[in-house]
Amino acid sequence: MSWTRRIRDAMTDGDGRLPVGLTLLSAAIAATLVLPLAWLVIRAVTVERSRAVELLFSVQTADVLVNSLLLMGGVTGFSILLGVPLAYLTARTDLPFRRFWSIAVALPLVVPSYVGAFSFVSAFGPRGEFRDLLVPLGVERLPEIYGLPGTVLVITLYTYPYVYLTTRASLLTLDTTLIEAARTLNHGRLEAFRRVTLPVIRPSIAAGSLLAALYAVSDFGTPTIMRLPVFTRQIYVEYNSFGSDYAALLSLQLLAVVLVVLALEWFVRSDRTAHGDDAGRTDRLVSLGRWRWPATLFPASVAAVALLVPLWILSLWFLRTDAGRRPSLAFEWVQALNSVSVAAAAALVAAIAAIPIAYFAATHDSPLSTLFERVTYVGFAVPGIVLALALVYFGSGYLPWLYQTLPLLVFAYVVRFLPQVVGSSRTAILGVDPRLVEASRALGESSLGSFRRVTFPLVRSGIVAGAALVFLTTMKELPVTLILRPTGFETIVSQIWRAQESGLYQYAVVPTLLLLLISGLSMIVMLAQEGGEDGL
Repeated sequence: MSWTRRIRDAMTDGDGRLPVGLTLLSAAIAATLVLPLAWLVIRAVTVERSRAVELLFSVQTADVLVNSLLLMGGVTGFSILLGVPLAYLTARTDLPFRRFWSIAVALPLVVPSYVGAFSFVSAFGPRGEFRDLLVPLGVERLPEIYGLPGTVLVITLYTYPYVYLTTRASLLTLDTTLIEAARTLNHGRLEAFRRVTLPVIRPSIAAGSLLAALYAVSDFGTPTIMRLPVFTRQIYVEYNSFGSDYAALLSLQLLAVVLVVLALEWFVRSDRTAHGDDAGRTDRLVSLGRWRWPATLFPASVAAVALLVPLWILSLWFLRTDAGRRPSLAFEWVQALNSVSVAAAAALVAAIAAIPIAYFAATHDSPLSTLFERVTYVGFAVPGIVLALALVYFGSGYLPWLYQTLPLLVFAYVVRFLPQVVGSSRTAILGVDPRLVEASRALGESSLGSFRRVTFPLVRSGIVAGAALVFLTTMKELPVTLILRPTGFETIVSQIWRAQESGLYQYAVVPTLLLLLISGLSMIVMLAQEGGEDGL
């Protein structure tokens, strides 16, 4: 009997039936998570039919849809073109200092894309710093950074690590004896990669591509800074101009695009012809030969563009903090305290809400447990601006006493990032030795008592890890914070956005550096725990 089956049998109510209390609690949490989106649908379908048709089939809507699809497709494609080769170089070859490069090319993930956007605008815009450096050489004008090409470039630089990390994890557990067998059959390296390696890592590429695609289509800050009309930017504009009908309809369109992306990823991921296994894994690396040192130019170039441009611009802004002095935009440490407070509250609530669903999903193999677990991922897949708008409609219409309060803001964060705790907690629960649970039940402990005395102490680290991830992502969340924060409640990201909107970027230096410091340390710690490598 498998460990998963044994732990499920040990934690049922004796006769195999689902525990009523746990089922009802999980159902209540799942229903609460989807309630805001249900209200958004109700709000959209109440729009007059003729008005809805006019708005949905307007030239402006078509332009927004095309731009959003092109942005998503461009970012996803270029993320694969960057992420897969980088993963292969750092995981399967004798690239010099490959441990260092494995961390360096993952670090762009800690930079919020909106920080990268205004850094690139400041560096390569019509009156940017790079142009000023080239003027003495006779260069008066640079290629246009605004619009679709610039937006694709910036978002790709800060989302390709999704593809890189998932693909690299798969390559590190790849059974290399399969590749060696292909080589003995006179297949070249490229042919062996196509016929053996690619089918194994394709689900991982699909998983990373899904994250990149969802990020691209849901990103609000970068398209706004780069002046590209897409769903998220247009929804925010309509919301601020009180065009609630159009904003709701656009939100539903964006939600439909997200569902199509999820369906495509599921199809690609499910159509797998092979699977990775570390049983036959060896530490033999592919020799790059004379290309060993020149190959370092690839990860070095990507990491330099993604990391050094923001650091260069932030350094320049820091040296010019007295220029255009505006006290109302000065950073205050209470903004950092506010960010940490709401992020910690969101992490705590998410951990508490995740435990019943993760426990139910890990210990009961039923359609209900699967449904409740899947529902938690809805908020993560839905763009933050759509979730925020749904809560605006719901709060202002039915719970005015809750609208623009900290509890509603924390609730939005929990809906958005709860899967991060559910996933890590479920994995930790499945890793508990079922014999310990069986022993506690044999000694007369109830299911709840067994969880409290045996399971929880063993899975606490997994829950804490998921909560920490919620904390970090909440610190960087932009649209939810901008729309739902109480009046006068300033955070790190709202301070960055205020500085960006005013064009006084020097006031974004300190909060941006705080974000990068917190996120960078977490990324380094995560990668330092990665196993299965020789090191440098």
